Amino acid sequence: MDLGLTGRTVIVTGATGGLGGPIARRFAAEGADVVLTYHRAADIAGKLAADLGGRTMVARYELGDTGSARDLVDTVLAWSGRIDVLVNNGVRWGVSEPDAGSRFEDVPDDTWLRVLRDNIEGALALSRLVVAHMRQRRWGRLVHVSSSIATNGMAGGEYYGAAKAALHGFSRSAAFSLGRSGDILSNVVSPGLTRTTTNGHIVDSVPESYTDVIPLGRLLDADEITAPITFLASAANTGITGQVIAVDGGV
Repeated sequence: MDLGLTGRTVIVTGATGGLGGPIARRFAAEGADVVLTYHRAADIAGKLAADLGGRTMVARYELGDTGSARDLVDTVLAWSGRIDVLVNNGVRWGVSEPDAGSRFEDVPDDTWLRVLRDNIEGALALSRLVVAHMRQRRWGRLVHVSSSIATNGMAGGEYYGAAKAALHGFSRSAAFSLGRSGDILSNVVSPGLTRTTTNGHIVDSVPESYTDVIPLGRLLDADEITAPITFLASAANTGITGQVIAVDGGV
């Protein structure tokens, strides 16, 4: 299937993460011009860009920093002259990944507030900036990467889950506004616990009882998450908008 992504400019935030790299690879394989953003791992982003081949750009982006978002958009427009797709994949965990042994009321104020502000305000600020150009061209795709924690919950994931759930509400309402400005779609992809190159220490500790409740009987891998993300962001998707698509093996 031709996804109609050849020559389109795609921004993938958090491109150096366990999902970000495979997402970028999938878009590059479809012929898109891919912008890889990183926070600290410039070397990883540079290596990924070299591996992808094609037309790629590496740019630093600080999630939750409006000035950084403006700089990113200006840089991309100077490089490409267009922004067709934004994949909001960047994430701010806080001090660490969700810890089931912690009590949410004990999390320091500056930590939980930053998790909320960066994950919510960061995604919304960058979305606001790119949709201005999408409306002008009357074409665009927003795909927000969420988490099953937003709907299923997890001890230790209270603030992260709250931030991701906010994306669901934003995307749903944004779809109504954007759809009136052309072929502009906004969706959320919500992965479950997924096997990536960066979370082996987590998935290897998952008890068998966890996978027993998954209809597929196993955890998905990163490539199984990137496929629906790429489709939703493509010209082949003409009618799915305002939706939260769970990609979790059927949990």
